[in-house]
Amino acid sequence: MQAIVVNSLGGPEELRITQSPAGRPGPGEIAVQVSVAGVNFMDTGTRRMGIPTGEIPFIPGVEGAGRVSEIGPGVTEFAIGDRVAWVFAWGSYAERIVLPVTSAVRLPDDISDEVAASVMMQGITAHHFVTEAAPVGPGDVTLVHAAAGGLGQKIIQLVKARGGTAIGLTSTAAKAEVARRFGADHVLVSTGDAFVKPVLELTDQQGVDTVFDGGGETTFHASMKVLRRHGTLLYYGAVIGAVPTVTLRELPNSIKISYPVFRDHIPTREDLVRNTEKIFQLIRSGQWKIDIGRRYPLRDAAQAHRDIESRATTGKLLLFP
Repeated sequence: MQAIVVNSLGGPEELRITQSPAGRPGPGEIAVQVSVAGVNFMDTGTRRMGIPTGEIPFIPGVEGAGRVSEIGPGVTEFAIGDRVAWVFAWGSYAERIVLPVTSAVRLPDDISDEVAASVMMQGITAHHFVTEAAPVGPGDVTLVHAAAGGLGQKIIQLVKARGGTAIGLTSTAAKAEVARRFGADHVLVSTGDAFVKPVLELTDQQGVDTVFDGGGETTFHASMKVLRRHGTLLYYGAVIGAVPTVTLRELPNSIKISYPVFRDHIPTREDLVRNTEKIFQLIRSGQWKIDIGRRYPLRDAAQAHRDIESRATTGKLLLFP
């Protein structure tokens, strides 16, 4: 099978298409013919820092959609030919993947493979952020960094679906229009920490209830400054540069800091199935519109990484074997 293989950690040039052996599923596993794989900013960190097992070479990518082509011993959840989507299964940048059934869900007929591959990582992440890690309720005011990106769009739409107000931050005027299209009540074009003054002005110096900050160390301390009393800074920028540090005495206004871990929203397969069904229902109802920013053939995975790292893209990036 063809796959994108990382033989050495480094830049996008390390993503090379190669003929790779197709694995066979073991107990509790399925093999899937990949129709589409999702590209996430997290993948760029994997390319630079490796996968948790430390294994090199490896095939990157953690989400996608396709059809079951083989089942391992003891598998009863799926049958050959079933359409499935998965998340957090390493090796998704390939024509075929072997993955545990605990990472997969069956796709309903009204959810396309492209849509599924666009929401398994970012959709579950946004749902975790807005419903559990820092729950948004009616009347809450939120600040969403990188508001035009695939994750930012989903956060904004879910904030609005739950009755909140969304202030979006983007790096360009063109991206600001995208954030408005996906429901942002206000959009500020800002880089670095320049957003502090305009956010406070928008909120009559009161600040916001929640900040969703994936900007890394450069924005972390500024995000604390725009929170109102007892507000929450939800930080998720671990793959962007240095991890910020803070002492408890530095925290202003009795704020809370949340660092949500993806698997804590889906600790079991039952949780994965339940939460993905909630996400599919948001799509069916029109409360979540999915923006596919760019599509690439599998061989152009390196270009997809260059594009996502340039911050020039909006919406979800997808790879097609």
